[in-house]
Amino acid sequence: MSWIAPEVERVDEPFTGDERSTLEGFLERGRYTLLHKCGGLTAEQLALRAVPPSTLSLLGLIRHVTEVERSWFRQRFAGQDVPGIYSRPGKPDADFEDVDPRQAEATYNLLLNEWDLSRDAICGRSLDETFTHPRFGPMSLRWILCHMCSEYDRHNGHADMLRERIDGRTGT
Repeated sequence: MSWIAPEVERVDEPFTGDERSTLEGFLERGRYTLLHKCGGLTAEQLALRAVPPSTLSLLGLIRHVTEVERSWFRQRFAGQDVPGIYSRPGKPDADFEDVDPRQAEATYNLLLNEWDLSRDAICGRSLDETFTHPRFGPMSLRWILCHMCSEYDRHNGHADMLRERIDGRTGT
């Protein structure tokens, strides 16, 4: 029997609060929205490229945001010497192109783990703390949190269309 993605309840962002809790709240909402869009689907459905000729799939989106989480929070901001996960020289889009439904459960769990590691990487760090990006120069944790909210919002829009093409499910 094929693995089935668990149904996920999304968390609401805080409706009041300081800047940090608001930014982190919106990011958490985006994170769980992606998993919500995957809930109840089989590994094969998650790997389905439902909008040809695009290589996008829900499993590819999970792989992609796992890579992006690691890149921004751990590698760049925290300076951790950890390898990339999917992308490699000559195949920068491997996160979307090399999906394998047999790896769906492990891929899903890797994302959950990466979220924990991302949270740990920024815990107690100031929104004003910076790192130097080789192309863009100094960048702040505040910028990363805003960027990651945007990243999830964009890809959750993709997930909406993919999910509707897979089984007709629509909604938030």
